[in-house]
Amino acid sequence: MGNPQTLDVLSRVFGYDSFRGDQQEVVDHVVDGGDALVLMPTGAGKSLCYQIPALVRDGVGVVISPLIALMQDQVDGLRAAGVRAGYLNSTQDPDERRMVEAEFLAGRLDLLYLAPERLRSEATMRLVERGPVSVFAIDEAHCVSQWGHDFRPDYLELSTLHERRPDVPRIALTATATPATREEITARLKLTDARVFVSSFDRPNIQYRIVPKRDPRKQLLDFLRTEHAGDAGIVYCLSRRSVEETAEFLSRNGIEALPYHAGLDAGTRARHQARFLREDGLVVVATIAFGMGIDKPDVRFVAHLDLPKSVEGYYQETGRAGRDGLPSTAWLAYGLADVVAQRRLIDTSEGDAAHRRRLSSHLDAMLALCETVDCRRARLLAYFGQQLDGERCGNCDTCLSPPETWDGTVAAQKLLSTVVRLKRERGQKFGAGQIVDILRGKRTPKVTQHRHDQLSVFGVGTDLGEGEWRAVVRQLLAQGLLAVEGDYGTLVTTDASDEVLFRGRTVPLRRDPARTAVRSSRTTSARAETVELDDEASAVFERLRAWRAAAAKEQGVPAYVLFHDATLRQIATLRPSTRAELGTVNGVGETKLSRYGDEVLGVLTS
Repeated sequence: MGNPQTLDVLSRVFGYDSFRGDQQEVVDHVVDGGDALVLMPTGAGKSLCYQIPALVRDGVGVVISPLIALMQDQVDGLRAAGVRAGYLNSTQDPDERRMVEAEFLAGRLDLLYLAPERLRSEATMRLVERGPVSVFAIDEAHCVSQWGHDFRPDYLELSTLHERRPDVPRIALTATATPATREEITARLKLTDARVFVSSFDRPNIQYRIVPKRDPRKQLLDFLRTEHAGDAGIVYCLSRRSVEETAEFLSRNGIEALPYHAGLDAGTRARHQARFLREDGLVVVATIAFGMGIDKPDVRFVAHLDLPKSVEGYYQETGRAGRDGLPSTAWLAYGLADVVAQRRLIDTSEGDAAHRRRLSSHLDAMLALCETVDCRRARLLAYFGQQLDGERCGNCDTCLSPPETWDGTVAAQKLLSTVVRLKRERGQKFGAGQIVDILRGKRTPKVTQHRHDQLSVFGVGTDLGEGEWRAVVRQLLAQGLLAVEGDYGTLVTTDASDEVLFRGRTVPLRRDPARTAVRSSRTTSARAETVELDDEASAVFERLRAWRAAAAKEQGVPAYVLFHDATLRQIATLRPSTRAELGTVNGVGETKLSRYGDEVLGVLTS
């Protein structure tokens, strides 16, 4: 049944009539004073797992969050729901900080957000020791992992919270943790006695798609125009230059896009992030410096124009789509150059051999996800130690348009033989382009200059096109049957190559589909549960969105702080005529009903 106090807060403050998944079990455990490590996917409601205990227990919930740029929006969202929230970070002047500190010490706050670096200050630690703390929440706990994609050195100091205040329960939360990362979080935060809650990592509303990279910016433009016109989304690129050029390309082609990367000045980054959060339908093109903690619920797509370095990073970044549970897309363009670039980055990375092996294992798992012929969602979940219900999800590209496999053993032997002969007979190493030209019998100036047309392997690969051969190279690299060497991405054989050339190892390969899947499936539960609005309800929904945009602009807060799209869709469908009826809608708590109820009802009758 659960704690009646927590259910009351859930309904009265946040406007929901029931918990989801493990939420209630986590909340009740922390309310009772227990420590917890919570692994829960983005959009599954992690925040409620510490916000409700902070409201039920005596004192102030102290939240450690690495997201200074987003604290204001987080606090605004809580205040809109009637929660007394504040924050302390470097953006405030001394008077503001003193006022918040006084409110904290007097117990006039429900939640206080702190940046982790502030806890390096002895003054802040003394403040925490003196104040009435109800719970410590450590958000984005994977930042403690030293080899993770979002490592923050300040997180290593957070174990001192327990030493200073052993009487206060702690809850650490993350959306991204393999079993190894989970162990590292537990050890570094000294949560050895904490109860571990592992929710499903599945996000059934997200359609995962990985397409062969041909002309990636044009492919992206076509994807946005045909499937996500007018939608908010994030496009990730590996370099700052690519970010700038892609944002300019999209803007030139009628899609409003803003760049975001660490090379921009802080003011520009803050403006672009604020616009993305507050305006509808904007696209941000960014490096991975952008996105952690982005709470915008209506991000309809996340696109990658470059290969992520790890499955953890990919999962974290794609998880920023569809936090509201509505259908969304994770789209990745992937090609041979990505594999070469990532292998080269690993070879030249700082750190010892063990570090490079770790990076290689992360990349190998990412490549396996890209090259799989099985359900992508099943492979993604398996990486986090979870099984999919059933063999296929019905909502990823390999389910919607199953790829063909073919016996690529002979093709692999031809390609590997070419690499071997260049080295053995000419003492030379070349990149993929030259190897493919030799196989296809193309007498280019470079081929004739080096007399490669006299090699016995010249022209033995005319049965495959250039794109098909590049796919063979890419997959041999992914399987460890080829390697990349040096600054120019030359190809060399590996120990495993001999197994193909001399010991009968077969090489199954994936044939890239001629065209990619489109968003036509409605087989997943998330899609089935999405309310399809009729024409009249759609018109009401748009009127509600227009009202919300105007009200949010007037208050200087993101639109979702007032109500999520999912709440507006439910209002448009039910069309309540009284405040009591409006109060039954998910996401309409007491404070929001009091503050906005009459205006919403006015929109419905207009």
